[in-house]
Parts: sequence; C-alpha cells; structure tokens
Amino acid sequence: MSSDASPGADSGTTPAMTPTTVATPQWRERPRNPSLEEDLRSQGISEVLAAVLARRGVASAESLDTRLQSLLPPRLLHNMPEAAEAVAQALHDGQFLLIVGDYDADGATATAVLLRGLGRLAADFGARVAFHVPDRQRMGYGLSPALLEEALATHGQPDWIITVDNGISAHAGVRAARERGIRVLVTDHHLPGDVLPEALIVNPHQPGCGFPSKALAGVGVAFYLVVAVRAEMARRGWMAEPMPRIDDLLPLVALGTVADLVPLDDNNRRLVAQGLARIRSGKAPAGILALFQAAGRDPAQANVGDLGFALGPRLNAAGRLDDISVGIRCLVSDDPAAAANLAQTLQALNEARRDLQEQQAQEAQALASTLQADRPGTLGLVVAHEQFHVGVVGLLASRLKDQFWKPTLVMAPDLEGGLWKASGRSIPGVHLRDVLARVDSQCPGLMVSYGGHAMAAGLSLARESLATFEQAFEAALQELAGRMPEALQGPVLWHDGSLLERSLGLPLGLELQAELAQHVWGQAFPEPRFRDRFRVDKAQWLKEKHLRLSLRPATMGAGPRPAVEAIWFSAAEAMPNGPPDEIDAIYSLEANHWNGQTRLQLRLHAARP
Repeated sequence: MSSDASPGADSGTTPAMTPTTVATPQWRERPRNPSLEEDLRSQGISEVLAAVLARRGVASAESLDTRLQSLLPPRLLHNMPEAAEAVAQALHDGQFLLIVGDYDADGATATAVLLRGLGRLAADFGARVAFHVPDRQRMGYGLSPALLEEALATHGQPDWIITVDNGISAHAGVRAARERGIRVLVTDHHLPGDVLPEALIVNPHQPGCGFPSKALAGVGVAFYLVVAVRAEMARRGWMAEPMPRIDDLLPLVALGTVADLVPLDDNNRRLVAQGLARIRSGKAPAGILALFQAAGRDPAQANVGDLGFALGPRLNAAGRLDDISVGIRCLVSDDPAAAANLAQTLQALNEARRDLQEQQAQEAQALASTLQADRPGTLGLVVAHEQFHVGVVGLLASRLKDQFWKPTLVMAPDLEGGLWKASGRSIPGVHLRDVLARVDSQCPGLMVSYGGHAMAAGLSLARESLATFEQAFEAALQELAGRMPEALQGPVLWHDGSLLERSLGLPLGLELQAELAQHVWGQAFPEPRFRDRFRVDKAQWLKEKHLRLSLRPATMGAGPRPAVEAIWFSAAEAMPNGPPDEIDAIYSLEANHWNGQTRLQLRLHAARP
C-alpha cells in the first residue's frame, strides 16, 4: 500500500487526461455457498452478512469473535515456552537485550512492541532494552555480520539479540553473534529455507510449529513473545501487583499487521479489531495518535484503510528514504508534543517519497514497455536502472505488476555499486518466493541473498549476473506456468453479487453499512463489494480526476428508491468524458461524516455503461 487518495475542492470541469494503461480486470461474482449461508443464519447472523461471510468460507459465528480471550495461546508457537523462560530470566537478571528490527512498518511496530513491552517488564530489575535497525541502502535486510559490528560499536555488547521481522535466513549474522558469546532469539514470520540458523527460533512457519495461524505478521510474533514473557514472570512470582499492562500495545500490532498485508485470518482479525477499538477510544500510544493527526484522519473513526493507506506509508517512508529509527521513536514516545514533531518528520518524508516515486515511475514504465515489446510472451518482468532508488523499487514493482499483470522485479544499485538490490511483487497464484527458490536450486549462488512471501519478495544480485538471472527467472516461471494458467489470464475484480435484488429484502441504508463495519475486512478477507445498476442523477468532477455522484438504483423490480451519494476516485481513467445516464457498478458501503451528520455513501470501485 502506498498512499491515500483524498479529493480536494470541486472544480466543476471535465478532465482532459490520458487514461493510464492498466490491465483491465474481469468482473466475477464470488461463488455462493447456500448451505453455509443457512448455517450462519441459524446462528443469528443477518441475511446479507451471512451471504457475504459464506462466500469467504466462514463456517461459524465463532470466527467473528474478536474478544482477547479468543486469541490463540502463545504456547502453541513452537519454542515459545523456552523463549519466554529465557527472556524472563534475562530480564530478572538485569541483562542487556538488543532488538534487531527491520526497516518497514511491520518491523518498526514489532520493534516498538518489544521496546515498550519488555521495557516495562524490565523496569524493576534494571535490565536494559535497546534497538538497532539496519540502513536499507547501506546494509540491506536483517541481522548481518556488518550490522552486528555497527550495533556493538553503538550500544556495546548485549547478552541477548532478539530479532523481529527478520533473522530466519541470517545464518552469518547469527553465527557471528554466537562467536562473540551473544545468545540469539529469532522472532520472524518469513518462510525459512532448508537450513535454519543456530538460534532459538519462534516463527509459525518453522518445521514442527503447529500454531494454527501461519499468517502472523512480525509484530504479531513480537506481541505473543511479550504476552508469554509476562505470563512466565507472573508464574515465577516476579511481577508485583498490579502487573504492567500490555493491551495498549494492540494498536501497534494492528498497524503492523495491516501494513504488512498479511492475510487477515480469524486470529489476525482479532488482533486488528482489538487494536482499532483502542485507537477509537483514544487509548493508543501518543505516536499513533500523532500519525493520525499528520495524515488528517480521525482516530475516533479509525478503520483498516487508515492503517494501511495513511499510517503505514508514513512509517515506511522513513525506512525507504532515511532511517526507520525516526518512526520507531515516534511509536514509543509518550510525549504528545515530541510524537507530533516526529510524525511531521514522517509526513515530510512521505511527501518526498511520493515525489520520488512519481519521477521514477515514468522511467520504469517506459523501460517495462520497451521490454514487453522486445520480449513478447514472457511471463515475468525484470526492470533495472542505474538511477532507481532502492527505497522505492518495491512500490515501482507493485505499479508495474498491476499495469502488465506479471510477477515483477525492479532493481536498483546499492550504495557501493557492486550489487543490484531487487524488490518484487507478484500476482495471485504465483508464489514469488517459491519462484526465487526454484532459481536458487537451478542456479546455486546466482543470487547473493533472497527471501520474502508469496506476493512480495526481495533479492540481491551481483551486477554482472543480471542477464543470467533474467533468463533463470523466466525459466522458473515457464516451468510453473502449467500450475497457474488462470493467474496469467489477467486481474479479477471480485464482487458479492447484487445488493438490491428483492430476495435480499434489505434496502441500502446506514444500518447495513454499520453492521458490515463492525467486522474487520482486509487482506485475504476482502470487504464486501456489490454489483448493481444505477441511474445517474448528477455527476460532478473533483480535481478533474474524481467523481461525486448522485445515484438511483435501476434494478428491475426494486421499486422506487431514494437517491444515494457516491464517490468514485480516479474515475477519469475509466470514463474521461463522464458517466452515461445509467451505469453498471461495483461498490462498497461507507459512512460519510460531514458537518456533524452521517450519511450513507457508496464508494465505486469500477463502473461501465
């Protein structure tokens, strides 16, 4: 997720602009599951919500339970009891624990969770908790021997290093720490390789871990560690009453979970729902509230979109262009004034990031178009340029992936100039890290390092190996092509069918919107989107780009219905001359709060005559 779109004042003019070339999505309705719908209705769930949930495979009302006591217990994570015992003992003995974080929003929030959580638990014992995060441009990702040397020079030698959101592939860094007598606890959520580093590891993906939720973000693993350590210290009688609270860490967990785009399974939805509830009630860290203010968002109305499209990019901007430590200091600050100043620094960095991204996006699109013309029929896209900034290559890859609908890698030179640093984005059905693993198995040593997830991954590569890598990457995709024919056909815009059919028996209204808004929607649990026909009563351009509409349902047999307001961002790309009298639209429901009033508003995601 990159940035939020917010329209400005009405312009009243029709825009003159060339639509951006983007792969046109197919519209598809999610398959209904009548038996699941009936089961859910029998459990007291309303007709519309039951239909929406059944299409997402929800089988029980228990999946919607977001209470804290419904969270999966930490003990189910492999090695968590041993990790909790070790960290509790280290804190009790007054030892020095150094957190090695990552430079994205997940890594920043995970670092902040441990700083806040373990810091409170350490307070009565004189233990020290500090953090160190690598510079993206100088050192790259994770615990490395170079990062270790820098950390030791900065902080002195710790008794323990605890990694967050990294470490599962840090063989050399872990080995270097152990050689110095430093114990290492790896907390991570990335997919492991065939060989694990020689450390105590908590990662839901490691072999032998039966934790039911494999979708935990790095910040989720960090939060579970704090919960387990607190329980272990209480069990040993080391915690005075009242015990330090840790539930106020949940806003950080929610932010990192949403920003990292991990699937919102039952357990992650509980974490996010609990975090959002505390943000809305004003019980969030000063830094989170300051980020809401900097983004122009109302924390009392906080939702998943605010975390993913407003706060997440502002945190990520620090790691992309400067030093993520600015973001971490913001998240751990208890001083509203100091937090506000740090949030404004993040705001300025995010604006600079947007400018840089837009400048380099033009060059990236031109290069990609040339490659597509020169190499028709290729399944993947690899774009490298000497002037690309390593901090925005992931954003460029995301944009090119959407435009050409191919697994895409964008590469920039590192500061020393000896390596290409690549960030990649994939399309549904193509597991990008598995593709890189296939490249590594076919060409051992070609990549200096690699790692990531299904939809996003990264690698480093010797400059002279680019052409060889391009061939190996394409060969791996061609080998996998037989297993992913549908994925390569193009993007799909999924919807939940008509909301206005008589059979649903419910009109458009704030009541329905409020019911849907009670639940957490996001990655792999998409918000409800419906498809219906509307008559366009009125259309007005905003910033020559967006449309504000007054719509009236045109569905046959629906009966007379009042008009409803709608907003369509970037409408000019699809309809530069404005909408016709009647449109077929995919939309979601939202509440529009303005001048003390709340009204139903439709947000159009796509429309056609």
